[in-house]
Amino acid sequence: MKNINKAFAAILIGAGVFASCSKDYLNTAPTDSVGAATAVDSYKSAIGALNGIALTMCSQQNMGSQGDCGENAIIRLYENYPSQDYNYNAYASGWSSIHNQTFHLRKDSKYDFYAWYYYYNVIGQANSILAHIDESSASTPEKAFIKASALTYRAYGYQKLLLYYCPRWLDSANGTSEEGKTLVLRLDESTGDQAPTTMDKVYEQIYADCEEAIKLFTESGMDREAGHVWFTNINVAHAVYARAALNKLDYAKAASEAKLAREGYPLVSGAAYNDGFMRPNSEWIMGSFGDATENQWYWTYGTQFSCNGYYASKTENGGGSISLELTNQIPDNDARKALFLTPDKFPSYSPEGVGSQSAQCYLGLELVGNDYEYTSEDLYNEVDDYITKHAVKGVTRPLGAGIYHLCDQLKFYVFDTPGVSYLPFIRSSEMVLIEAEAAYKQGKTAEAQNALNTLNAETGRTPDYNCTKTGDDLWNEIMNFRGIELWGEGFAWSDFKRWNRPVVRKTFANGSNAHSAVAITIGVNEVNNWVWVVPERETDYNKGFNTGEPEAE
Repeated sequence: MKNINKAFAAILIGAGVFASCSKDYLNTAPTDSVGAATAVDSYKSAIGALNGIALTMCSQQNMGSQGDCGENAIIRLYENYPSQDYNYNAYASGWSSIHNQTFHLRKDSKYDFYAWYYYYNVIGQANSILAHIDESSASTPEKAFIKASALTYRAYGYQKLLLYYCPRWLDSANGTSEEGKTLVLRLDESTGDQAPTTMDKVYEQIYADCEEAIKLFTESGMDREAGHVWFTNINVAHAVYARAALNKLDYAKAASEAKLAREGYPLVSGAAYNDGFMRPNSEWIMGSFGDATENQWYWTYGTQFSCNGYYASKTENGGGSISLELTNQIPDNDARKALFLTPDKFPSYSPEGVGSQSAQCYLGLELVGNDYEYTSEDLYNEVDDYITKHAVKGVTRPLGAGIYHLCDQLKFYVFDTPGVSYLPFIRSSEMVLIEAEAAYKQGKTAEAQNALNTLNAETGRTPDYNCTKTGDDLWNEIMNFRGIELWGEGFAWSDFKRWNRPVVRKTFANGSNAHSAVAITIGVNEVNNWVWVVPERETDYNKGFNTGEPEAE
């Protein structure tokens, strides 16, 4: 096997990634006897090939264990755990090395390797579709739609790889630095040795892919089927473009693309906001497939990280909690703050009610031996009543084990056991926040304020909200609302990296709710400047990293 990308090619054809889909759900039937050209020889089979990419994004990968299942793993390992505002105290000690970002230089670790493996898998599948779709029997509009969809998936993969394996744009000499020369820009099915390229070239390709995808989506006159958020469409292309531009600090482009991305995907208003984030609603631009017909069992996000999944229902672990310090920056009447068990909701709350087991931050309880005893029965009952009152109807009750933690989340639900749900990847709310950040960074204060008003006041998420803040106060407002709006959805670590902002976690005794094992400060220039090194499995087999020049086939 020449290099790791050749391994991807074998996976694409040999493991049935190009499975066709005869129903609305993802089909996992193997197609190991067909090659890539056969897999896209008609429009129907090409849709099946796109479906294979969607399947990769929400299923357990062949390579490993411990939930190596697409975006789920990225959200958990690369974004939530190492961020400032996501706590999972029951497992903080065991996962402290990931929380504390100590794996960034461990080039032989699967935690360094996984995002590389996964996103190049997505890119490789997209490249195979693009290489063969012109040979298919699909009509001209159908070919345009398939090409546009594949280009969008490819851009999505490269945009994500830049976040993890490259420096911040502001540290990259406008994308030309040697430190940022880490990604292999593969645009076809070749698997030979190839040197990495600079960040500016990767961004240039993402921009080109998104622009071509938008053009082809428009020319095709086609869209994905209603509700099929696991496929891409023109809105996804605009959204990926907006994300790439934001991380490249190209604020004018980020703002214009974000606005286009949310056209036709209105923000959710009022009580409908608390729908459990388990099924697509009007503002889901892209998300995973998650129906029970394709149950991934214990490898789903919802099994461990939903408030009513298996872990939260059967164990004392809960489903994760938000930073107390972040929620303290948000008004008490905010609809998003209502999704967390914060002190403002409980008249009997006091620090003493959290108990002596402050590392776990139990509400109204403490662990004595093998049993739980009340620290405040009144507080415990108030929390229990709040959960009953605010639980999403029609699904299993949250935190069914009856053990509650300070700032536990009631945001993510599942609708079937042990953790079946859809998972949002891109929402209109994110796009509005991109508009706010981009406007602020361009000195357009009124536009930034208006974007926050659109998100908070016009939706009713923060009653009577009217942003009049300016300067640093406005910037903090944008960061805080981005933090709570997108909490748990896979942005928190890369946001802090882009903002050049250190992670500062505090224990309960010091004013927040992080476990002592992860209550540290991680400076912006520490842990390899927040860059994961190129995995050893790539550099060992791709000699382009050693010579600096591609090797002849």
